[in-house]
Amino acid sequence: MVFYDPTGERYGLPTYPYKFAPDGLLTRRQLRARLLRPGGQEPAAQIMWRRGKRIAYLYRLDLALPKRTATAAQRAAIDKALIARRTCPTCGQVKPYYLRRSLGECFDCTPGGA
Repeated sequence: MVFYDPTGERYGLPTYPYKFAPDGLLTRRQLRARLLRPGGQEPAAQIMWRRGKRIAYLYRLDLALPKRTATAAQRAAIDKALIARRTCPTCGQVKPYYLRRSLGECFDCTPGGA
């Protein structure tokens, strides 16, 4: 196995081939699926594949923290920003789609009807 280096001598971090990571080590995506995040920890190991051109860092499950949730004020600010992206500055209507930044207004107000 080309990328099997559990001591980290060759690659600096303990390295495993694709699908050979030991239990207790997860990628960011796997942590996110469990509603967790790395929580500031450094990668504990890595997975390499495709001749070393692809790398995924692995984090310890026991050190992972729960995902943070947005506060009510943050959610309100996000909602306000998303509505602003749908509001035409020319006619003032809130459209069911996001306005193109290149046009700067809704399709109804754009000359030629885009």
